[in-house]
Amino acid sequence: MTQQPESTQRSGGPTFALAAAALFGVSTPFAKLIGEDLNAFLLAGLLYLGSGLGLAVWRYGSRGAAEAPREAALQRTDVPWMAAVVLFGGVLGPALLMFGLQSTSGSAASLLLNLESLATMLIAWVVYRESVDFRLFLGAMAILVGAVLLSWDFVSISLAGGALLIAAACACWGIDNNLTRKISGSDPVQIAMIKGLAAGTTNTILGLAIGAAGPTLPQIAAAGALGFVGYGISLVFFVRALRHLGAARTGAYFSTAPFVGAVIAIPLFQEPLSIALLAATALMALGVWLHLTENHDHWHEHEELTHDHAHVHDEHHQHTHAGGDPAGEPHTHLHTHFPMRHKHQHYPDLHHRHGH
Repeated sequence: MTQQPESTQRSGGPTFALAAAALFGVSTPFAKLIGEDLNAFLLAGLLYLGSGLGLAVWRYGSRGAAEAPREAALQRTDVPWMAAVVLFGGVLGPALLMFGLQSTSGSAASLLLNLESLATMLIAWVVYRESVDFRLFLGAMAILVGAVLLSWDFVSISLAGGALLIAAACACWGIDNNLTRKISGSDPVQIAMIKGLAAGTTNTILGLAIGAAGPTLPQIAAAGALGFVGYGISLVFFVRALRHLGAARTGAYFSTAPFVGAVIAIPLFQEPLSIALLAATALMALGVWLHLTENHDHWHEHEELTHDHAHVHDEHHQHTHAGGDPAGEPHTHLHTHFPMRHKHQHYPDLHHRHGH
């Protein structure tokens, strides 16, 4: 069978990844505006809490409750993965970053934060054996170099001892992104909600523990709203992209976030249109184009697999339904994929995490 399945053609993975990057990128300059006189720990805590609480209202409110059955909830077997995601991405990463920022210049920190995407891609390629060819590698490097251009001040980069802490934070987020890939078939709102509440609580406690001055009510409201959009909804889109694309490709697309932030900062802070921004635009456009035009097509085998996630009845989902299974599509229920061998274009999604 050589026809490409409709679900693979229209997975929407790149769209979700770029949307996640855009929302997070937009949030960065506005977070700077809100938190000019706010402790960094408390600012991070408010942003994450806004994400977690906002998604909790969405999930358990009237609209969220109506849509929840369309996604598979986290199961008991997912608890270790979710705990590791919270530990690396919601606790260790933010804490290491905030401590590292205390002894690192802003320009150096901005440059070092690009290591998250590199760590995500390296772990996905080396540990999880996600497919990569020269075209994909070139596209990822073009996007990454564009991000570096945006954060390089071309004057002085001073790497203090805090640089190692920031690099360690990026490594934690690279681990987090790859671990989240393991549970990306579950409800992305639930995943992002738990992570937001955990990270928000951790950073708020750290901020209060070092005696930081409390935020004002307008700061709380603004940071909460910004966190819901720039951290919460962005992370929901990121998890959906992981489901369809795997960690390496999602990480590469997400590297475009600094570009969005730089474009927003031009009118917001009256910053000039720089040569670096124009060069980064060209490099990132090249990288995104190389990824969007990927054609990964080969014979591959599917082993028997039983799992639960939102799906439609495409080529990979030709199963029968029990009496209690939900009607309508997309829907979610426990189902089994039987062994099959075929050839079509695909990404390393939930059903294509095979060797090469």
